[in-house]
Amino acid sequence: MSAHGMRRWLGLIAAVACAGAALAAFTPEAAAAASNKEAVARAVEFLENRQQSDGGFAEPEGRSDPTLTAWVVLALDAADVDVARLRRGGATPAHFLMRRPYCTGRQVCKATDIELRILALTSLGQDVASPLAHLNEHHVASGRIGPFLNSTIWGILALHAGGRPVPKATVRFLKRHQHRSGGFSWHPSGAPDTNDTAAAIQALRAAGVPARAKVIRRAIRYLSKHRRENGGFPLAAAGAPDTQSTAWVMQAFRAAGRKEPPRSRRYLKAQQQPDGSIRYRRGDARSPVLVTAQALPALAGRPFPLSR
Repeated sequence: MSAHGMRRWLGLIAAVACAGAALAAFTPEAAAAASNKEAVARAVEFLENRQQSDGGFAEPEGRSDPTLTAWVVLALDAADVDVARLRRGGATPAHFLMRRPYCTGRQVCKATDIELRILALTSLGQDVASPLAHLNEHHVASGRIGPFLNSTIWGILALHAGGRPVPKATVRFLKRHQHRSGGFSWHPSGAPDTNDTAAAIQALRAAGVPARAKVIRRAIRYLSKHRRENGGFPLAAAGAPDTQSTAWVMQAFRAAGRKEPPRSRRYLKAQQQPDGSIRYRRGDARSPVLVTAQALPALAGRPFPLSR
């Protein structure tokens, strides 16, 4: 073989080797990771485009809303967006939230409003001493925070995010109100549901309860029983699966150190629309900003409370 022919032959071998290496690198796992990264990026772009000139966020045809803004802040933070730098019309989400108190005048401060504000302001790098002081007014001797089990769950998450210790009585209160089925409810005497159970798992883990603790294992079993064939989860046993319930469950499994339920991520991604928003369920695209904001942390693999 001539020297020229040998060079061509070696070049062909090198090209084939490079192509083989590229194909080997493009594994199903790599393809899934790339697809998920794209889904996260599209959801982020959709949410960022919903920022208003006052710094807040709004649903299409709506006005900026503090609660919605807080959820969007948490979602974008979970996706590693520097939310403190987001600016529209010269205003940031922090400007918007700081100018809109969670309670005014004689209005009774709802514990869950304070808790959500603490979580969002923490993501924005703001001081949360004042809302934490207000939240302290909602603690009762039994360990409950606010009037409900739900407000206690989110109170634990807010305390952890704000760098405050979670009272042992509060952890005991939450554990005591685990339903016989393993689930948790919105109200101490209510029926359990997937959303509050998933949030309770995240709160218990934030409070230092081990992932293998009985209370966590029972709650995970409760959630697992509600998985549908398509990977989605409903709010309640008799319901149809929806995006937000599925996202909460995915976050809970992540917080408990478990693998995500089979096909759950595929279910979430199947609900994503061409504009990047994520619909509530097939044929139902209500409140696209809120639904996308509550689905994004699960897509990003981040349970609450967010931590670096």
